Amino acid sequence: MILQNVLWPSADICMQEDMYFRGSAKAIRIGNYFRFEKGGSISTDTYFNGVSINKWKKYTNIDKLRLVIKLQGSFRVSLAYKQKVHKKIHEKVVREAYIQNQNQEEITLDFPEGEGMAFFNVEALENGGKFLGGRYDIDVSEKQIRDVKIGIGICTYRRESYIEHNLEVLKKYILENPNSELSERLEVFISDNGQTLNIEKLNGQSIHIVKNKNAGGAAGFARDMIEVLDANRRGAGITHLLLMDDDVTIDPEAILKTYRILAYLKEEYADAFIGGAMLRSDARSIQVEAGASWNAGKLISLKKNLDMKSCDACLYNETEEYAEFNAWWYCCFPISVVSEKNLPIPIFFRGDDVEYGLRNMKHLILMNGICVWHEPFEYKYSSVLSYYLLRNQFIDNALHFPNYKRKRAMQEVRDRIIREILYYRYKNADLIIRGVQDFLKGIDWLKKTDGEVLHKEILAVGYKTLPIEQLAVPFSYPVYENSLTENDTRFRRILRLACGNGYILHAKRDNVVSMSSIRPYNAYRARRLLNYDVITGKGFITEKNSKKAIQCLISMAKLIKDMNQNYDKVAREYRKRCGEIQNIQFWKKYLEI
Repeated sequence: MILQNVLWPSADICMQEDMYFRGSAKAIRIGNYFRFEKGGSISTDTYFNGVSINKWKKYTNIDKLRLVIKLQGSFRVSLAYKQKVHKKIHEKVVREAYIQNQNQEEITLDFPEGEGMAFFNVEALENGGKFLGGRYDIDVSEKQIRDVKIGIGICTYRRESYIEHNLEVLKKYILENPNSELSERLEVFISDNGQTLNIEKLNGQSIHIVKNKNAGGAAGFARDMIEVLDANRRGAGITHLLLMDDDVTIDPEAILKTYRILAYLKEEYADAFIGGAMLRSDARSIQVEAGASWNAGKLISLKKNLDMKSCDACLYNETEEYAEFNAWWYCCFPISVVSEKNLPIPIFFRGDDVEYGLRNMKHLILMNGICVWHEPFEYKYSSVLSYYLLRNQFIDNALHFPNYKRKRAMQEVRDRIIREILYYRYKNADLIIRGVQDFLKGIDWLKKTDGEVLHKEILAVGYKTLPIEQLAVPFSYPVYENSLTENDTRFRRILRLACGNGYILHAKRDNVVSMSSIRPYNAYRARRLLNYDVITGKGFITEKNSKKAIQCLISMAKLIKDMNQNYDKVAREYRKRCGEIQNIQFWKKYLEI
């Protein structure tokens, strides 16, 4: 049975060669093969072509790892394992073989037992040799292979180009590929919240698109779950649901690896979730997150900012850490988790995947090579988040962290609002206040609120970005760059804090600042701030206004008083009645199905 194919860089997926092979100057890649001069070598101790043998053995029933590779010429092939212990990398070569193939022929080599990352090295002993690919095989009893069929669930809102591209990739490599073991074991369900997809063109035997009310990502993924439950009632036989964002780059081999894990799973891990890491779409080897801990709102992104071109990073990824959820850019779990009484909660977006993971996840399997590429979050700044983040954090914590105290919640509200006041972002401060006020209205308010109507109201309140040439503050890129690093001395910091970050002093400058990475010093003694997004080239202006600042502080004081009186009661009510917003009857009414 195939465990992993040896993968190659691809323009469809990723062209970072060091994530696939490490090669010497005398090994030249030409498409999907290497040509060697004498002494040239390649190694697969990489993100995509190493084998996470410890995880495969822990979670699955595999046995007897083998390497099958196609070579032409004279080579030395080494089989080895690598482990990272503290800061040192230990490599152990467990087998060497000398190969002489006049023609292009496959050879099979058994891996002796070992620990860590399994990989191989090929070294040419003469000029002109070729390496033409291969795979890792395993033995597994037929009785231990599970019957697996995956349903991919995608929620989309006006991302036609992404959806069409990803569907083409899935069709090319899996759905319309008769040689793929997944061709009849994969179906795609898409909730079109924007109602802009050409359903007649895109729908097919294995692709199912439905128009859905735009009540956010939570509603879209809930609709996917409902559609999969309906499909299974009609005999679809879907065993696992894989939720994915609409704006990611998909690697079909990640889905194949996910399928093989599920097919070979040990019984004790039959309820495991399989998570995909998020890598940056603008720096494709950089990992943003591989699993996460919610930590009552103080989010911990695991394995953050690792460069997956590095063998050290790949080995660090092998270390398993405590995780509470995996984000829904790529998260696969048994369909047995999904039921008519166990659907997401209607919090529009930001926190729906957290809550569902906290509710249902017992084991999380993460493995090198299972990933998607996604635009970094710092490129997605929006005022609308000010409304949702704390509101949804308090709902999630009410349901799953009863020891999260109201005093801590009140302090978080103070910190967030004061920070926005320091940036002259008074609209954002108002949105934070409104979001927390809505949380305090309790579960009945959430049940009866039309998420689509509410979201339009929130969008209308926040800051709107415009091309910088339409803004009153002149744009200067050097000033913007300086704002990313400008800072003050310890003495000036004390002075700055003592005068309310300059609120009681005369404003003497305009500044150009990062929309997503602004810091209090950027606003010190500034009259106006041009909040700039380097990706879109757009921005908005905020201006110092002491009257508005005082109004926000008064509103904050009233909110804190309300929280002190009602936070605990509302949190208890959410825990007691959460089932009312997790069931299919609620969702069908909410989505007007």
